[in-house]
Amino acid sequence: MHPLPLHLGPGSDLRASLEQLAIEAGASGFVLGVVGDLSQAAFQCPGLEEPTVLQGHLEIITLQGTVAPQGVHLHLSLSDGDCQVWGGHLEHGSLVLRGADLLVGFLPQPGAPQDPAQAAEATAAVRPTAPASPAQPRVEIAVRSGCPYSARALRMLRTLGIPHRVQLADDDAARAAVAERSGLTSMPQVFIDGQPIGGYDALADLHGRGELDHLR
Repeated sequence: MHPLPLHLGPGSDLRASLEQLAIEAGASGFVLGVVGDLSQAAFQCPGLEEPTVLQGHLEIITLQGTVAPQGVHLHLSLSDGDCQVWGGHLEHGSLVLRGADLLVGFLPQPGAPQDPAQAAEATAAVRPTAPASPAQPRVEIAVRSGCPYSARALRMLRTLGIPHRVQLADDDAARAAVAERSGLTSMPQVFIDGQPIGGYDALADLHGRGELDHLR
């Protein structure tokens, strides 16, 4: 296993940053440890249809699970100002407050020319809005924190096992850039091979007609 430290600055999206790290490393692995805090936490509780979103000074207690270019599966637990503990599946929109330091362990890949830590060492300041490269997935999705349709679209892609790149579009500039590409202002926006296909409803329609199978 190749350990890789990752520091995230204020405002970084915890989940999106780990997704981007795995894509750039081109390898699968595990989150081995984390210390830090969040200004906002978004997590899926068992039995609830929509993610729970908390805001304030939230201390990360644990973050466990797997990371891979095809997606991540992570469980978060955290404490609020009253020392009440919360937890569930980590969702997009969990934003770093002052800083977060993680240690990710990547598994060796057969035939890889270099270890994942070397491939990803340039991502110490990783951001989910990094430009796409030919090695990245054919599917891109722009999402907004707290948007239920964004959460549903992301869950569909993960459930289907479709590799995808996530762009967090929470500020006006990011949303304007997405709207310029797609011609639409709603969220989420999905792109396949750089071409806009629409939002959650369009993605669900393609899935229902079996037209996403070739992307798995």
